[in-house]
Amino acid sequence: MYSEIAGNKRKTIGIMMGFLIFVGGLSWLLGAIYGQSTLYAVLVFGVCYAVFSYIAGSRMSLAVNGAHEIQKSDNPRLWRTVENLAITDGLPMPKVYIINDPSPNAFATGRDPNHASVCATSGLLDIMNDNELEGVLAHELGHIKNYDIRVSMIAFALSAVVAILADVILRLTWFRDRDDENNNPALMVAGIVAAIVAPLIATMIQLAISRKREYLADATGALTTRYPEGLANALKKIEQTGSVMKRQNTATAHFFFANPLKGHGITNLFSTHPPIAERIARLEQMGTHA
Repeated sequence: MYSEIAGNKRKTIGIMMGFLIFVGGLSWLLGAIYGQSTLYAVLVFGVCYAVFSYIAGSRMSLAVNGAHEIQKSDNPRLWRTVENLAITDGLPMPKVYIINDPSPNAFATGRDPNHASVCATSGLLDIMNDNELEGVLAHELGHIKNYDIRVSMIAFALSAVVAILADVILRLTWFRDRDDENNNPALMVAGIVAAIVAPLIATMIQLAISRKREYLADATGALTTRYPEGLANALKKIEQTGSVMKRQNTATAHFFFANPLKGHGITNLFSTHPPIAERIARLEQMGTHA
C-alpha cells in the first residue's frame, strides 16, 4: 500500500509539471503574437477567476448537489464512522452532509483539512454494511488528507486559464487586420491550431490528474482501515447497482467516489474516474500483500 501511495504521488507531480509547462508554452505563444500586455491581462483575469473558484468551490459543490448538513443525532451511524476515521487519520472532524439520492455515492470537498466536508448519499447508507461504508468514507477522508481537493482546484484553474488563453488567441486572430505588417503567418497558424487543440489537451491532463488521485485515495483509505476488502466490496456493489445521480452536474463530477454521470463507450475516455474493475483489482492486490 505504501508503494502504491508513493507511486501515485510521483505520477501526479509529473503530470502537474507537464500541465504547467503546457500552460507556459501557450502563454508564450499568446505573448509572441499579441504582446505582453495582452498576455498579462488574460493571466490576471484567469488567476482572479481561479481564486474565486477555489474559495467558493466547496460551498457551491454542496449546494448544486442538494446536500444538507447533519448532526450526530440525525444519523449516528454516518457521524460515528466519519468521526472514528478522522481520529485515525489525525484530521479535524469535517462537516457531514447527506444527499437524498438512491444512487450509492459520496464525495469530499474543502480546500484543506480545517475546511473540509464529507457527504454521502442516502443510497450509499442503505446498501453498504459497516465495513463497506467505512471503506468508502476512508477513501473520502483520504482525499482530504492528501489535499486532493486543492490539487483538483489547481488543475481546474490551469484548465480555466488554458480555455481563456485559447479563446483570446482564436478571437484576436480571427478579428486581426490581415494587412498588418507585423503579422507573422507561421505564428498566426500556430496560434489557431493551439487555440483549437489546447482545451482538449488541458481536459485530458485534468482527467489524468483526477484518476491518479482516485487511485491514491483508494490506497490511502485501505491503509487507514487496514481492510482493502471493505472498499473493494463497496465498489463491487456500486458496479452492480450503478452510481448515476439524479442531479447531473459535470462541474462537480470529479469530486464523487464513483462517476455520477451517465456515459458509455467513448464518453468513458473523458471520465474523471478510473474504471471500477481496475480499482477493485488494485485493492484486491493490496489485500494479498497486506
